[in-house]
Amino acid sequence: MENREAFDLNKTKYLKDIEFPSDLKKLNLMDLRELADELREFLMDTISRIGGHLGSSLGVVELTLALHYVFDTPRDKIVFDVGHQGYIHKILTGRKGMLKTIRQKDGISGFLKRSESEYDCFGAGHATTSISAALGIATARDFLKKNYKVMAVIGDGSMTGGMAYEAMNNIGLLKKDMIVVLNDNKMSIAPNVWTVQNYFNEVMLNETYNRLKAKVWDITGKFEKKTSDRLRSAASRIAGGLKSVITPGMLFESLGFRYFGPFNGHNVVNLVKLFSEVKDFSGPILVHILTEKGKGPSYAPKHHQKLHALNPFDKTTGVELKKSKVPAYTKIFGDTLVELAKKDEKIIAVCAAMPDGTGLNIFQKEIPERYFDVGIAEPHAVTFSAGMATEGLTPVVAIYSTFLQRAFDQIIHDVALQKLPVVFVLDRGGLVGADGPTHHGTFDLAYLRLIPNMVVMAPKDEAELRNMLYTAVHYKKGPIAMRYPRGEAIGVEVGDFERIEIGKAEIVKEGKDIAILAIGNMVIHSQQAADILEKKGISAEVVNMRFAKPLDRELLFDIFARFKKVLTVEDNTIIGGFGSGITEFAEQYNYKNDILIHGLPDKFVEHGKPNELYEMLKLDGSGIAEVAEEFLKKEVKV
Repeated sequence: MENREAFDLNKTKYLKDIEFPSDLKKLNLMDLRELADELREFLMDTISRIGGHLGSSLGVVELTLALHYVFDTPRDKIVFDVGHQGYIHKILTGRKGMLKTIRQKDGISGFLKRSESEYDCFGAGHATTSISAALGIATARDFLKKNYKVMAVIGDGSMTGGMAYEAMNNIGLLKKDMIVVLNDNKMSIAPNVWTVQNYFNEVMLNETYNRLKAKVWDITGKFEKKTSDRLRSAASRIAGGLKSVITPGMLFESLGFRYFGPFNGHNVVNLVKLFSEVKDFSGPILVHILTEKGKGPSYAPKHHQKLHALNPFDKTTGVELKKSKVPAYTKIFGDTLVELAKKDEKIIAVCAAMPDGTGLNIFQKEIPERYFDVGIAEPHAVTFSAGMATEGLTPVVAIYSTFLQRAFDQIIHDVALQKLPVVFVLDRGGLVGADGPTHHGTFDLAYLRLIPNMVVMAPKDEAELRNMLYTAVHYKKGPIAMRYPRGEAIGVEVGDFERIEIGKAEIVKEGKDIAILAIGNMVIHSQQAADILEKKGISAEVVNMRFAKPLDRELLFDIFARFKKVLTVEDNTIIGGFGSGITEFAEQYNYKNDILIHGLPDKFVEHGKPNELYEMLKLDGSGIAEVAEEFLKKEVKV
């Protein structure tokens, strides 16, 4: 860690006295500019020490200040989307002193969370949800005859997802009083893949249009409010034809919104004036603001993700303070896919707005003509890939485990039902750590295993990952999925590619007292458990099952013949996952052996470092050994 003094809140002029939004209203409008600087500095100092999502929140400092200054939160509701825009919101809503615990075990969440604060009116971890949720809240407000304002703050790439437009279409029909704030920073995690964005950019930079629009707005605002509203309404109608040709308002007004913008999202004084003007307008309002992701540090513009998410780093230079010598699984996947694709021109790479997070940034650089980023649109990614598969291509769809859940129907209906050879690669399988329950990949073995025609596998290390990917791109009988964990690989040597027989497991350690059937990264943990048990005189056999579907029935016949006690271990929910498949096998063949399914409990696991969570859930080596020892002490059922 770099040697520097901690940020002293007591030395700030305004931030030291801000605990809740009500404290903001004690400040003069011009004071908000200095407060914005203090917030940005406090956020930078804290996140540089502990890591976290940074760029998005640096970009919404002024916006968040303006919203809480103008509106009466928590009575008025603000729904953020995506959730990692919410750090400034957390600071201003009673969690300033807890920011140093963000994304750490027993600390505050990195996303919006209803159970954490009354100011978090809707949980936000996945993208494109805010407009739908805000419309639901507004509808409930009117149904219950209550009176408050509802705002959806959508940005950081969330407008690339179809769900946002579904919600906007519905709003146009329901005509509810609500405000949608489009935080347009031209980024998600990577630069936005959004056709509309290109059009927006041209208009936003048109000085003539913006200067004319600003003059009309200022002049009409000098009259009394009723007269001003009438004049502005008339000006809007007169300008309607022009707007429909040269501004982004065409799209939003065709969906039933009154469009205002685009505006500078870093001028907090003007934002306050803007929201003060529009807050009492009726019907759906869309305010379009322009912000800079990573606003503040001089090195942010050069960073490939505009400081989206960082490990602890030097605040002065932006350089991460610790880098592992062992490559991450993500990089190994990216390198391997490029290696395979250079030998097979039919291999296509598809991701949903996360090339860096999935490792496909490597493919994008090396083979750009066969790389497709569809934006935050996972259902489209899957069906788009299905279409390519019908014509003989081999699409490899790389999406985080938790985000692929959003395309469950498309996997079933558009891929599996037609037995199309689409390869699904699920990064962040299992516990991901600091991002918590919205990002843990705890259901993939279960939700993929239940789908007919689907093959589901998980590698124990990087060598097996390479061989599984090699196997997958040559498997033409239907869809095949591979999930792997977040973080560093094991560090084993990799060799030439070897095709793995579908459904074939391997015994990695022989034993005689208990069989431990493990899958994925739990194999290494189970081997560690076996070593611990051996020192206690217990002989454990460890099997790397490799496949959650299909199972290696021949090996299982042998295991159930030799062992009375069978322990399954997985980094997945115990309901419907790999272990459930083993019990189904035993039931099918009328085995009476004792089977214990050990994995993630039937609850959402909170955030923390992966090793902390594994220890807590007894999924590390010592925990698995403890579970196995207790299991052996129990009598075999009759």
